[in-house]
Amino acid sequence: MKIKVIIQFLAFYIILAIPGIVSSQPPRGPLVISPQVNADKSVTFRYLAPLANEVKLSGQFLKAPVAMTKDAQGIWSVTTEPIKPDIYPYNFQVDGIGVMDPANVAFFPNERFKASLVEIPADVPSVYSLREVPHGTISYEYYPSVEGSTGTLVVYTPPGYTKERAKKYPVFYLISGTTDTEETFYKVGKTNFILDNLIADGKAKPMIVVMPYGNPAARIAEQKGLSKPADIMNRDSEDAVKRAKFFETDLITNIIPYIEKNYRTLTNRENRAIAGFSRGGGQTLRAAFNNMHKFAWVCSYASYISPAEMDKGFSHIGGDAAKTNQQLKLLWSGIGTEDFLYKGTVEFEDYLKAKKVNFKSYVTDGGHTWMNVKKYMNETLPLLFQ
Repeated sequence: MKIKVIIQFLAFYIILAIPGIVSSQPPRGPLVISPQVNADKSVTFRYLAPLANEVKLSGQFLKAPVAMTKDAQGIWSVTTEPIKPDIYPYNFQVDGIGVMDPANVAFFPNERFKASLVEIPADVPSVYSLREVPHGTISYEYYPSVEGSTGTLVVYTPPGYTKERAKKYPVFYLISGTTDTEETFYKVGKTNFILDNLIADGKAKPMIVVMPYGNPAARIAEQKGLSKPADIMNRDSEDAVKRAKFFETDLITNIIPYIEKNYRTLTNRENRAIAGFSRGGGQTLRAAFNNMHKFAWVCSYASYISPAEMDKGFSHIGGDAAKTNQQLKLLWSGIGTEDFLYKGTVEFEDYLKAKKVNFKSYVTDGGHTWMNVKKYMNETLPLLFQ
């Protein structure tokens, strides 16, 4: 009897409590679907902000931000013209403040503002499309880094890595650009899908890809509760060279030994490649030219070293071109004609030509974007370890 009374009492109490619980929850707004990719490749973007005075859409597929229109529910929307298939960052400007799209889980990993991402699919699968092919594995790693900090890596292992336990693989170190993180080559560059597809088509060798965070100074500051160091605008400055050396130290003394201890790798220079975009490309060139005994394959994505710095810090590259050409199985440089680093890259390539250093040049249209980075990877991955 006592049990029955207690149960009845608890049931009555819960029923009484439910209205209070429900009333304490914030009201739900209308369902917002954004972005909505339409059949003609146009995209409809929506943002709920009933109290905003102005909302604009900003994106790399636009020449300038465009105004959005508010409906009776407070949902702002705009439909674009058809967009060329690719993956683009975008955001909303709400009364002058940049915000991500809260209806979209895809975002651009970055040290600072994280834009949202929209993918416009092509009619024919692109180089980075998810296809029905064997897929590699993405792993997140922590390693002991410089000045007692903890470093972070994203590591791709190719299809078959977990099954063929006696097989060892070459390693491709892939370094992201200014304000990017270790996730950017994976989440924006789609390195894993590009390589999955190339391997399946017999165009690229199975390899391990290591994607480090290229700004250890910022990571150290974060772990100490300090402000992130300011970004370097002058890529040829003494500070830029100093920070590149700091990353190089981390790469050579910490990252490579960690990978070779924990993964089945081929550990000679002929089975190590390195590439990077923007700041990461400058880090790539400096690290490779300083450690010719470590790397035989070097790719620069929209980056360069000035002729003055080459003569001052890397005179051995052009000073003994025959030896350099013998050591490097590939020196590759890619740039877009609208890239703000185009002029510096051309000067770097002209320097190599004058010194008779062998290299491959790839020039495309477009600017300093991750749309071009995917092109660079699609061009270079089939060349590595051949």
